[in-house]
Amino acid sequence: MKNGVQSQDLLSVQDMHGPAQRELVPPHLEHGVLIGTGTAPSHHGELLQGVFEDDGVLHRGLVTLPCSLFASNAVVRLSPWQPELTVTPAWKTKALGAVRTTLEVLGLSDYGGELELRSDVAVGRGLGSSTSDVTAAIFAVLSAVGRTLSPERIARIAVAAEAATDPLVYSDRMVLFAHREGLVIEDFHRPVPPLTVVGFSTTETEIDTLALPRARYNAWEIECFRALRGLMRRAVARGDHRELGRIATASARINQRFLPVPRFDRVLEIAEETEALGVQVAHSGTVAALLFAPHQPGVEQRTALAARRLAELRITDHWRYTAGSDSHVPYAHQS
Repeated sequence: MKNGVQSQDLLSVQDMHGPAQRELVPPHLEHGVLIGTGTAPSHHGELLQGVFEDDGVLHRGLVTLPCSLFASNAVVRLSPWQPELTVTPAWKTKALGAVRTTLEVLGLSDYGGELELRSDVAVGRGLGSSTSDVTAAIFAVLSAVGRTLSPERIARIAVAAEAATDPLVYSDRMVLFAHREGLVIEDFHRPVPPLTVVGFSTTETEIDTLALPRARYNAWEIECFRALRGLMRRAVARGDHRELGRIATASARINQRFLPVPRFDRVLEIAEETEALGVQVAHSGTVAALLFAPHQPGVEQRTALAARRLAELRITDHWRYTAGSDSHVPYAHQS
């Protein structure tokens, strides 16, 4: 035990800008104030979401589709002489709660200070805006005090802060993640195979994720999730883009019973016309996507055709990026 933290918690955590850092970074001091920064990306909804069995117990779980387009950035200033913690913007209380909990876990609950968040992750779209804020805030605290926590502990802190969280801390690999428990149901031990994502907004309406009723899956759907989990394991191991597309489409079809995508049948027709791998949706949001293999011949022409077909449905808010890559080409910037 060291400063109230068990030794197993002093493990490396994935740095969002590169490989995990195993050496403790000295805290940055300015006039006696500890200053730290943290960054966390968004995600683009889920490739798969449902309920999955683990040791005879059913868990709600998901596999997220990473997204490098948007991110939250946090700066924290900590001092034992500050009487309280504050956050800017003031409404981002989930991230503030995560800072408090992180300090308690580290044995530094007597520290106060300021948390400042800047984010371009749209709220209520299924892009994980609150998880990006929370994760960035936790990273900022760890940066400020020169400490590390295991991804498992960070995930539990995030769940405590926002009731359900996404596995952004596992940015180096795909996991089947129990988002309301903060635990990994299955680790696939590989990053997502590169996918070209043509994302779009299905509606302009924002959704309060936590206010949505939890999906009540029937026995047939639960058996489908069992099969889809096995297919996901195989697809990730083989880097099988086409299989991933089929899995995403199957999960999106099941989700139509709970949070339907408008004109979903037409979106499926566009996927077939453009030879997309499949259709992917945010299961508790308003974003969706057509998935393509990035190195397949003719992908530029097919994604451009997909954009035109979406525009015919008056879906003009769309974008493109490569999952597993920092590169992206917003359609608004294309010639």
